[in-house]
Amino acid sequence: MPNKPVAMSSTCPGLYCGKILMANGSIEGECGVCPRGERTNMQKICEKCGETPDLYDWLYLGFMAMLPLVLHWFFIEWYSGKKSSSALFQHITALFECSAAALVTLLVSDPVGGLSIRSCRVQMLSDWYTMLYNPSPDYVTTLHCTQEAVFPLYTIVLIYYAFCLVFMMMLRPLLVKKIACGLGKSDRFKSIYAALYFFPILTVLQAVGGGLLYYAFPYIILVLSLVTLAVYMSASEIQSFKNLVAKKKRLVVLFSHWLLHAYGIISISRLDKLEQDLPLLALVPGPALFYLLTARFTEPNRIISEGGNGH
Repeated sequence: MPNKPVAMSSTCPGLYCGKILMANGSIEGECGVCPRGERTNMQKICEKCGETPDLYDWLYLGFMAMLPLVLHWFFIEWYSGKKSSSALFQHITALFECSAAALVTLLVSDPVGGLSIRSCRVQMLSDWYTMLYNPSPDYVTTLHCTQEAVFPLYTIVLIYYAFCLVFMMMLRPLLVKKIACGLGKSDRFKSIYAALYFFPILTVLQAVGGGLLYYAFPYIILVLSLVTLAVYMSASEIQSFKNLVAKKKRLVVLFSHWLLHAYGIISISRLDKLEQDLPLLALVPGPALFYLLTARFTEPNRIISEGGNGH
């Protein structure tokens, strides 16, 4: 006997399979994947996403946009040595590259030509991994309904990384060749080489762990900013307010970490209740103040000397 087609119920199986609504108002009979920019509604009909990203979505996109910029700045500082003027120009160039990439990414996103984007609302973690939820109604035939249910939060980050890479390759080599004359030939382009390594890593991170990062990034920001601030202050031997204000660079690093602290707190609270959430920002200077107040009690030399004296 010839193979019979898979019997479909009145509603489509699976979480993400749906029927396409035609231009004339009729509904296509077969269940399948929704076109890009659409996802299924409660009736399993593909519906165009017309919502705008909420605050948490924008904060997530901001976090993913900050990652390459922070890594650029880290490797520029790492390989520039004591050439502060060279590092400053490279820092500014990296900021320009990432800003231009973000602007172009918004302009080419739907709707094209505007700085606003339309999106599908994230409802659960599985929305990021629709390829794992293709149903098999008869346990033989698989309906492939893989789609971007979180449109455009998944692909817009990848597009942004591509533009960052393009702008970096267009601008940075020329700049480094002009201003980094004090560095050795092998050291001039090391920050660029580093970017050629971390951009593929960031791309894989977004492709595989985008959904996990979406829910975890506020806590990642808080933990990493606290750890890096403590490591920096310890490595710089900052044990008092006088040591802290001795160099402008230290204040810049401190205020940058405070901004990250505030970013993490806002991301966690989402500012749902302003009267309750805004006072939490008063906690931002807390870790730095705690470190300065307790650093002298944990100084290794002091502990060793007191131990030798029998105290």
